[in-house]
Amino acid sequence: MLPAVRSWSRLTAAEFQILAEVPAAVEWFANIDNPRTRRAYQGDLEDFCSFVGMSAAEEFRAVTRAHVLAWRTQLEGRGLAGATIRRKLAALASLFDHLLESNAVAGGNPVHGVKRPRIETNEGKTPALGDHQAKALLDSPDVTTLKGLRDRALLAVLLYHGLRREEAAQLRVSDIQERRGIKHLQIHGKGGKLRYLPLHPTAADRIYAYLERSGHHQDDTQAPLFVPLRGRSTGTGITANGIYAMVGSYAKAAGINVAGLGVHGLRATAATNALEHEADIAKVQAWLGHANISTTRIYDRRQLRPEDSPTFKIRY
Repeated sequence: MLPAVRSWSRLTAAEFQILAEVPAAVEWFANIDNPRTRRAYQGDLEDFCSFVGMSAAEEFRAVTRAHVLAWRTQLEGRGLAGATIRRKLAALASLFDHLLESNAVAGGNPVHGVKRPRIETNEGKTPALGDHQAKALLDSPDVTTLKGLRDRALLAVLLYHGLRREEAAQLRVSDIQERRGIKHLQIHGKGGKLRYLPLHPTAADRIYAYLERSGHHQDDTQAPLFVPLRGRSTGTGITANGIYAMVGSYAKAAGINVAGLGVHGLRATAATNALEHEADIAKVQAWLGHANISTTRIYDRRQLRPEDSPTFKIRY
């Protein structure tokens, strides 16, 4: 078990070693809710500490912009992607913001003012499915089985609402709520932020067909919306990893061979489809739960549609 670290006042040498080796033990790191972000930031801070060669806690107070610039140069020399370098710098900046707020270091944040690499493309690396592929995936589960009914409902929730897999895994029956006469999904997003998404009619039909067959909601409205077929009595829902495996299985069954396709690919598909059908990008940002609209723009591929190319506007 990791040792507890007291609230920041001044870093001791022992606490610095905890920070350098296991950032999850510190208060700042513990406040990062997303486990994947925690793992990434842990590696980022270990990377910086190793590069600078820190051996004592007080050396945090000696870190300057020159150290950060040298680290950025080294990261670029390693051929890391611009997005990766941006994340590493963001992790370090966030840590120093916390240290400054807690009076653990003096002066300013040495990361501020360090130019971060631009992301070269707005298209993003997450693959998005075409409409025919999304339809094939939605129709791939066997509707004669409980598993098939559950999975077709889950696929509809992902493809019609653009959820992260963690958000889908956390859904409970009670998260289907009526607001102004319209059924909504209450989504528990990153950082404990709630958002409410109108429930798509197709997803609603599939959810209710699944619940009618399953019946697990009748005794407990706080029950998970999507439950595993085995061990249903435990009261736990399907896991985020289980959802990832489910998507991959049905994609393979539907003959969808898209490199790197996962649950995030379905999120990209939903966002891209909404934008292509003239959804307002600011509303898509709130719909996806993005903190920054620049993240949403990654999914805006309208400028890449071949049918809109000037090629097809030429008349001779």
